[in-house]
Amino acid sequence: MKSTVVVLLHFGYWILYLGLLTILLSAMQIGKDGHLLPTAHFLKSFLIATIVPGVIGFYTSYNFLFTKYLQKKRIGALLIFGILSALVAAIIAGVSLSALIAPNIMFADGFTSANAEIFVMSLIAFIHVVVALVMKGFISWYDDIKLKQDLNRKNYEMELSLVKSQIDPHFLFNTLNNIDVLITKDSARASDYLNKLSDIMRFMLYETKTEKIPLKKELGYIEKFIELQKIRTVNQNYVKFYSLNDTNNLMIAPMILIPFVENAFKHAENKKTENAINIEVKIEKDKIIFKCENNFNKYSELNKEFGGLGNELIKRRLILLYPNSHTLKITNIDELYKVELTLY
Repeated sequence: MKSTVVVLLHFGYWILYLGLLTILLSAMQIGKDGHLLPTAHFLKSFLIATIVPGVIGFYTSYNFLFTKYLQKKRIGALLIFGILSALVAAIIAGVSLSALIAPNIMFADGFTSANAEIFVMSLIAFIHVVVALVMKGFISWYDDIKLKQDLNRKNYEMELSLVKSQIDPHFLFNTLNNIDVLITKDSARASDYLNKLSDIMRFMLYETKTEKIPLKKELGYIEKFIELQKIRTVNQNYVKFYSLNDTNNLMIAPMILIPFVENAFKHAENKKTENAINIEVKIEKDKIIFKCENNFNKYSELNKEFGGLGNELIKRRLILLYPNSHTLKITNIDELYKVELTLY
């Protein structure tokens, strides 16, 4: 929590406490008409007896007892030292009364009077001890939440960078080579593919910097990625991609779906077969359902890493970004790899 906010909390608390004392003083007015204020002697005694133990008890608890005992969950020791702190604060207040008001003020009616006054001031100090623990606990709790949010954000940025690094660099080089070949054969088509590649690079560099992007943009990336992958084969039907045009302006964390699609293309074994890769995205009421499946050769050297680090990073990002609001099911049966992700 910012230091200025902490100062304002302290300032506000003492203003409220002084306001309460003012109300008590008003209730102590003497005289039939209710307008005669207490004497200056009584006023000084009252303020010392209420403020001195309060301040000592509060800041002893705030600066020492919380970190020494409460944070370490030493509740028994906290109670003992809290009572001792209140008692010491009351004794200091009593000494202050004797020094500043009158030497015998604590013993005006003998030891009985002193014991009663010490008890009352100890009670005042102990109340401030408890209030300080609550305030310090709230500030510590808030700081912990803020720290976790900062760590989560840094973790998110780091893992997103790691996910990006998992993208196959061969895709870029192969696409550029294919476009280069197309330039002499079909310049218009080559230009269209080059624009798609440019859109993909722009998406990677700029669109993924925000926490949420429109689902439409994520699907647009996937569609362009598929089109660029199709340059590499004459079989245009080996990929089937189905998604609704109307995404209802839904937002999604960037690059949640894309790595699964890239994994499918990386590991799909036979591009000559029909529907070697099937990708489907649909929206049902309060959820987004993503399905991706591809065939693969489990004996291939390439597929020994299938579902490795990239998938683990995606799983951690999903836990971070969609805690308790997603389900991920990955199966690998009969050389068919299936991913089903539901985001609520």
